[in-house]
Parts: sequence; C-alpha cells; structure tokens
Amino acid sequence: MHKFIEVLRKRLQEPLPGEAAHNLMASTTRSNLKFRTKPDSQTKESAVLILFYQDEGKIKLPLILRPVYEGVHSGQIALPGGRREKADADFYQTALREAKEEIGINPADVTVVGHLSDLFVFASNHMVHPVVGYINHKPAFLTDPREVDQLIEVPLSTLLDKSIRGITNIVVSSNMEISAPYFDVDGHTVWGATAMMLSELLTIINELGDESLPS
Repeated sequence: MHKFIEVLRKRLQEPLPGEAAHNLMASTTRSNLKFRTKPDSQTKESAVLILFYQDEGKIKLPLILRPVYEGVHSGQIALPGGRREKADADFYQTALREAKEEIGINPADVTVVGHLSDLFVFASNHMVHPVVGYINHKPAFLTDPREVDQLIEVPLSTLLDKSIRGITNIVVSSNMEISAPYFDVDGHTVWGATAMMLSELLTIINELGDESLPS
C-alpha cells in the first residue's frame, strides 16, 4: 500500500479535477437549482475523512450508514466526519476528531496525505472539506450508535468497478423526486455529496494507473 499512498500523495499536491469530477455523480437537484449552490453568511464548515487501510491484501476505506433522524442526511451513506468546532486548529483536525468520535479511529495512528476539492452541500448549507489519510493497520473500529447505524468497509477495487454505478430516482424533502447517480455498495445506495467526493477520488486514482495499486 505504501507505493499507492506515495503516488497519491504526490498527485494530491497537483491541481485537482474538482467540479468536473463532482458533476459525474451530481443529482438533477444540483444541476437544476444552480441559484442554490453557492455558500452564504450562514454556511457552516465541515470535514470528512477518507481513510485508507489494508486488510486481507486489499486497500479499503470505511463508510458509515447514518441513523434515521430529523435531518436532511437521515439514513444516508456517508464518510465519517462532521462540523468544524472552534477548538479545531484546521480541517484536518476536524476530520480526525470526528473519525475518532464516530468510528473510534485514534488520530495519532492516521497519516494525512492531502485533501480533495471542497464541496458545497446546499441541502444542509455546509462547505465540506474532504481529508485523505491512511493507517498502517486494520483499525479496531468502535462506532457511536448515536452517529452510526452501520459501518461499511469498502474495498477500493469495488469502488473502481464501473458496474456498480447507476442512476436512480430518490424522493427528498418536500416529496420532490430527483434523479441521482449512485454507487451500489453491498446493496447500499451511495449518492449525493458522498458520491461526488468519491467520484473525484476515483478520477484521481484512475489517472495513477493500475501499477500504483497492490496486486
């Protein structure tokens, strides 16, 4: 995995694909309501962690299923993360703190290798900063049931498989139906902001070529 991480680290220091990659997995809500896609004075800052680790010879990363609650992201698949707090020195610290709180990751065990492009999520009025890191061992996950209904360990090879991509109709707030590209991960529909951030990640990894991945 170390070769992959080093190649990825160097690539993340270069210009990122950003919006072009995000749009590959953007729903019709985003494309049709452009006037709602800009942050304002009420926008909150958040960060998520894309955490690579190796298990059974495969590079994996954790996703989480959010519990059902009164909120726009109820019951959705997400990356571990959350809102920035005043005590956080930067967005890297936000991502690591949230990963500890939600899935039990020790921040001291994580090596940060870079970040992806910021993504504005208008549904919750958050600017999300995706942080990329890795850990040298399979984590001993410990989920917080208030934040996580299920932990999903996803092989990177699964996400790179284009056959898991599709388009579905989803009913969102106010009973509005939208068309959304998604990843089918073990029967879970991964769409919205999470799918858009993963799209940028996978676009970058596809640039690196198969030789950068473990056999």
